[in-house]
Amino acid sequence: MQPRASPLPHARSGSHSPVASYLRLCYQRCMTTTHAAAKPRAVEFFAGVGLVRMALEVAGAGVVFANDISPSKARMYELNFGNADFVLGDIAEIKGTDIPDAEIATASFPCTDLSLAGNRAGLNGRESGLVGEFLRILKEMGDNRPTAVMLENVAGFATSNGGRDLLTTLEALNELGYYCDIAALDARRFVPQSRPRLFVIGSIDPPSTSYVPDEWVSLRPRWVTHLLAENPQLRTFSFPLPPLPSDSEQTLDDLAERLAPADAAWWDDQRTSRFLSSLSHINEERAVALRHAPCLTRRTAYRRTRGGKAVWEIRGDSISGCLRTTRGGSSKQALVEGGHGELRVRWMTATEYARLQGAPAFRWGTMPETQVRFALGDAVCVPAVAWLAHNYLLPLVTGMPATEVTAPSTYRELAYAE
Repeated sequence: MQPRASPLPHARSGSHSPVASYLRLCYQRCMTTTHAAAKPRAVEFFAGVGLVRMALEVAGAGVVFANDISPSKARMYELNFGNADFVLGDIAEIKGTDIPDAEIATASFPCTDLSLAGNRAGLNGRESGLVGEFLRILKEMGDNRPTAVMLENVAGFATSNGGRDLLTTLEALNELGYYCDIAALDARRFVPQSRPRLFVIGSIDPPSTSYVPDEWVSLRPRWVTHLLAENPQLRTFSFPLPPLPSDSEQTLDDLAERLAPADAAWWDDQRTSRFLSSLSHINEERAVALRHAPCLTRRTAYRRTRGGKAVWEIRGDSISGCLRTTRGGSSKQALVEGGHGELRVRWMTATEYARLQGAPAFRWGTMPETQVRFALGDAVCVPAVAWLAHNYLLPLVTGMPATEVTAPSTYRELAYAE
């Protein structure tokens, strides 16, 4: 039997979270999806383990090509989607003529050189600079290039090299015939994880009228407006979108695995003591409050360097911090469980990573837990990308309103069913 994350077994009793309903139905649909001729076709670069694909298929698109360089990620991709559309290899070796016809192209290119936790080399870096290969492929596709593109990366993309990296990317897309838009979306609106991400949407055939309602400030922050105003040479557009959902009603407690106190995953007394001794006063207070909670409660913690010293910091809210890889100075999260006078600490599990990325049905076979956590920390939050794909990408390429792109009994039921 293939190990996989089980779908949301710990939802609060009596809870009818719209997002919980979304996730349960979304994977029923995703895992049975077949390519249909009427579906917009998508090609994905830097595909990783396939969570962008999962989101696109939930929204109603069909992936016809995927590429990534990582053999371990390719293995997990195959376990979940098969390998018929997947090309394992260096994007620098792919030519535009290798790409099948498609309406959408996506690129979740490496964040290593853009992240605040990384080296901030920006697009001059060896890994984040690979977005240039994606742009090259689009250029080589000529008139066959997709009519819409979506680039995804960390919020640090906006400030990398003083904002020049983002501006350079927008200008390069303009040269290829794409008008551009920018959206900022945090996964916490769909799952209990703080994961702000920046999306660049490009369209060869954008709507003729712009639409930026006042309530869209959260999706299109004011810095976007300022960037565009300061660079009138950019060819941009905007698109009507529904209001974003409020933050997820789920908490970390809903998605955390229930491990017995004697489970070997919990840290021993010595390691737990080192954890507690590193806490600042405010974090020590949080640990004490957790220990004396009337019921088992869970929080996440990060190890950081303060004043040249490694310390742990416990989140003060009921959601996870941003899941990350261990590359570029980032660290994995620990889970702190307390209540009834007890307190335990362990690393977060791959199952918890999958659930927090909105992928509770994700399979990883016999892959090592560390590789799975790394891959999922490097991926996207499925329901966040599915929301954007359904409300933006698919209407953009089909010309139909979002309510008509996918039948109400599928997407709207997924997103809002009680």
